[in-house]
Amino acid sequence: MSFFHANQREALNQNLAELQGRFNVSFEFFPPRTSEMEQTLWQSIDRLSELKPSFVSVTYGANSGERDRTHSIIKDIKERTGLDAAPHLTCIDATADELTRIAEDYWHSGIRHIVALRGDLPPGGSKPAMYAADLVTLLKKVGDFDISVAAYPEVHPEATSAQSDLINLKKKVDAGANRAITQFFFDVESYLRFRDRCVATGIETEIVPGILPVSNFKQLQRFAAMTNVKVPHWMINMFDGLENDAETRKMVGASIAMDMVKILSREGVKDFHFYTLNRADLTYAICHTLGIRPAAQTSPLIVPSSH
Repeated sequence: MSFFHANQREALNQNLAELQGRFNVSFEFFPPRTSEMEQTLWQSIDRLSELKPSFVSVTYGANSGERDRTHSIIKDIKERTGLDAAPHLTCIDATADELTRIAEDYWHSGIRHIVALRGDLPPGGSKPAMYAADLVTLLKKVGDFDISVAAYPEVHPEATSAQSDLINLKKKVDAGANRAITQFFFDVESYLRFRDRCVATGIETEIVPGILPVSNFKQLQRFAAMTNVKVPHWMINMFDGLENDAETRKMVGASIAMDMVKILSREGVKDFHFYTLNRADLTYAICHTLGIRPAAQTSPLIVPSSH
């Protein structure tokens, strides 16, 4: 995928140049567990906030400690940056009453955007009492939240079929979800086919591609195995032999993600969600490719002094 014919690459770059600045981006972070990780998180948030994302999200664990950290970070982001900060909220290990209280607390704190998820089942866990569609319904009863939900171009690992997975997504949208954000993927065709199938099923909301810039390939392979994401053979070859070469891995990962956003932009995609893993460098570089830059860099005009 990364080795285009020269004419194809020129066409993609020309398309990006024509669309420069017309994209919306959002970023995902996770709660840090150490003071060092917290410092890295805030450095990343501060740098990426310069790009004026449409929103930033913070992931959410299935225990009260993780939930409290998410809540705290969301409020801090909102107060420190003024960005639309969206907490993840899951159904696992929480009753409907508890979820209602959490949602009410967010609403009263000025948080208006939530990423509504079922959540990962604990080992040996039984069938959950609520699913993401139920959570969307609950949230809409609390307030008119802007709600993002998850979508799976390569099918959720627990789904009985691709069609049942699609029906489940439609339930979430019909319940009031405003957009769907996909699991990360590397086969662009799988996303495009999935988007077509969503339209055919009557899902009219935006299907935002989730982009994971890869710097740690072994970690990526673990993520992919857990989430039913295909890692193409060409990608395995590109990272082969780079186990002890972190800098080259980052360059390869950035190149792959840049090629993906170029192709997706040509196919009409204007919204991208980046899984940052709390690091700004690769995501910032990819956004720069899209023409998304701090205001001081994007304006070609010099405003004359008034005195």
